[in-house]
Amino acid sequence: MMYDDNPTLKKIDESKQGDVFFKEQLAGQHSELLKKFYIESYGCQMNFSDSEIVASILSDNGYAPIRDMEQADLILINTCSIREKAEDTVRKRLRVFDQLKKTKPALLVGVLGCMAERLKKKLLDEEKLVDMVVGPDAYRDLPNLIATAEEGDKGINVFLSREETYANINPVRLGSNGVTAFVTIMRGCDNMCSFCVVPFTRGRERSRDPFSILAECNDLFARGYREVTLLGQNVDSYKWSNPDNGQPVDFADLLEMTAQIDPDLRVRFSTSHPKDITDKVLHNMAKYENICKYIHLPVQSGNSNILKKMNRTYDRPWYIDKVKRIYEIMPDCAISSDMISGFCGETDEEHEDTLSIMKIANYSMSYMFYYSERPNTLAHKKFEDDIPLSVKKKRLSEIIQLQSTISAAHNKNCEGTIYKVLIEKESKKSKDDLAGRTTQNKMVVFPREDAQIGSYAYTKIIDSTSATLKGVLVSEADFLNQQKR
Repeated sequence: MMYDDNPTLKKIDESKQGDVFFKEQLAGQHSELLKKFYIESYGCQMNFSDSEIVASILSDNGYAPIRDMEQADLILINTCSIREKAEDTVRKRLRVFDQLKKTKPALLVGVLGCMAERLKKKLLDEEKLVDMVVGPDAYRDLPNLIATAEEGDKGINVFLSREETYANINPVRLGSNGVTAFVTIMRGCDNMCSFCVVPFTRGRERSRDPFSILAECNDLFARGYREVTLLGQNVDSYKWSNPDNGQPVDFADLLEMTAQIDPDLRVRFSTSHPKDITDKVLHNMAKYENICKYIHLPVQSGNSNILKKMNRTYDRPWYIDKVKRIYEIMPDCAISSDMISGFCGETDEEHEDTLSIMKIANYSMSYMFYYSERPNTLAHKKFEDDIPLSVKKKRLSEIIQLQSTISAAHNKNCEGTIYKVLIEKESKKSKDDLAGRTTQNKMVVFPREDAQIGSYAYTKIIDSTSATLKGVLVSEADFLNQQKR
């Protein structure tokens, strides 16, 4: 379905345009009149996106964001429960906030997100480190919970909704570079991967209506942003039906409609479950130059037996065929992945299957972890966490070393090629250099010359590491001549 063919989807609620800009200006120019809030985010990009929704809600209720927690009236920490290490990090930060609270008795501290839902009673009653716990579907209730906490009671709402998508809230872009932004298109997850807590902490899948998604993307483009990442736990399972005529919109449709906003608006998405990414999605990616040729396609393990234990709903041959199909439709596409070492019962031979599938898929990069058992997950209930930590770490080290080698070769192959780069920022090492990403999500650093952040540039790659490409500016004509060859 084409965006241009559906007048209903072309309607933008113009009353919402500029709301976020107004809030940012209000916070900047009149912050002395407002209460101050400080927020930290951990974990996946969904958490960072949620923090921007929280900032919008607070901005509507008399709060302004600040960067110095010691000046805050309200401190919030948006949490992740995917691994034990993430929860340990949050607890350490809460102890820091607790020390600050002793010098500022009126200071309120709240925990948001997945850890709030999972450990609500422990955080409030046993450890007594917070005044509020707010689940990922309860952010609209924050003003009431703050009022409750100010009166000396504990504020708690961890209700998981089957409808909440925050569709009518324009996020305040915290720490934004003004070039790239995340746009949440759905919430929750219906996949019951045995190692994962997300279905229990974020609830069931529900998709945001495309009207509000396109409105947000249009607004971002009008304000100078040049890239949006459509975000969800599993974006490929996005589905929505028009209540007026029953016309369905799937992820491939939404991807195409977003790309049609303007050719200068790049579109990315994350994350994909291998079982749900369709040829329709792949063909739409190939059709539009501004849909980035990059797919994050977590494999988790390269062994069919382990995948079955993980309840990933595919096996090794099926995943390999999916990777081959991506490269068949888009030879220039980059694929990244997630890998877990040392899952329950994993043998040395099964670990070797993970190493071999990494070579077959030729991942441009990966997020790599050893297995961390999470309470109340299916794996916790069904399987013994029987791989020694030393073995988990050894296998993880082998995975990391192999990915570094593959990434270095991947980037080495880019040398001599010209790429269109969206410039995002100054280089961390030198203000004389700028940095931006290719359509394949590879970071390129190059001399600034007369290039501007937020614009597109053409760079020829002259050197590389496993993490970064180094380039020099060339002309668009050079790029177009390369395309003809």
